[in-house]
Order: sequence, then structure tokens, then C-alpha cells
Amino acid sequence: MTTATVHAASVHFDADRRIARWRPLVQWLLAIPHLVIANALGTLRGFLTLISFVTVLFTERIPRPLFDAIAMTYRYEWRAVCYALALHEDYPPFEFTPAAADDGHERHTALAIAYPERLNRWKPLYKWFLAIPHYVVLVILAAASVVAVLWGVVAVIITGQYPERPRTFLVGAYRYRLRVQTYAGLLTDEYPPFSLSS
Repeated sequence: MTTATVHAASVHFDADRRIARWRPLVQWLLAIPHLVIANALGTLRGFLTLISFVTVLFTERIPRPLFDAIAMTYRYEWRAVCYALALHEDYPPFEFTPAAADDGHERHTALAIAYPERLNRWKPLYKWFLAIPHYVVLVILAAASVVAVLWGVVAVIITGQYPERPRTFLVGAYRYRLRVQTYAGLLTDEYPPFSLSS
């Protein structure tokens, strides 16, 4: 079980390491509908973030329905990615409930983002610049994640179990990415730590 609560964002993953050996060969294919939807939701998130930019500048807040919709896009993405990478066997639901707190409809994964009552109105103008070092780290983590996924897939095909180390790394890498995105995406004013741990 891996749980993280850092600043505003929390990521949870809890699943049996045993996975049918054939699953990594086809599970990515079964995940395509979810990945297409997650991609579309990512585009929607970009538009919602632009609206958030304006609302934070003028009101120091993100309207709660807007914030909940953005949180839902991250949650859907997290569920789709976990399934596509064969981190567990259960097919994720097509769930679109806008909420900052996790709805609990998927038993292996959870993602929640705490709603801030107030945000600094000027930070949206320079957060992207402060996040540049994190983007460099994210490129390195993306490359390392490819290695971790290959290690995990080969291990499942040979042993029927997803090894703990690459799975923990992949969850940590997503956690790191989420922290950076919630900061640069105007959902929190707290600068993310340079850490994969919870």
C-alpha cells in the first residue's frame, strides 16, 4: 500500500501484486478507451486552468465547481494510467463525478486534492517559472518510468507478480508529477518538494 499526502494532493494505490501473466500483453489495449478519454479530459483541464487563471487574478479563488472538475480529470487519468500499466487487474469505471475528494468508485486507486479557500492573486503570473526545475526532474522521471514499466511487465510475464520496487517508483513518479501539476496548474500555492515519497 502506498499513500501520500503532500501539500494539497494525495495519491493512493493499493492492489495485490499478483497479476495474470497474459495481462500486460493485452491490458494496454483494453485501456485505450480510458486513455482516449483521459487525453480529452487533459485538454479540457487546460481550458479550465485558463479560466482559473482569470478567477484567481480577480478574486483570489477558484470557483468550487471548476476546482472539482479539474480534480476529476486528474483522478480519471490516474485510474486509466494504473490500469494501462498493468499495476492491477480490475477495469476502472467510466466515472466523471466532479469532486476534489475521491469518490471511492475504484478500490485500488484514489486521488484527492484539497480545495484552497484563498490563493495568492499574483502567483499565477510566475508559478510556471518557479516550476522549471521540477519540469527538468519530470523529464528524467519519465525516462526512468519507461525502464520501470518494462521491468514490471517482464517480471509479471515471467513470475505472475508485479515487483514492488518498480511499482512503488511508478506511483511515486506520478505523485511527484501531480504535485508539480497542482502547483503550476494553480490549484495550490505551496511549492512542491523534490521528493517521490509520501
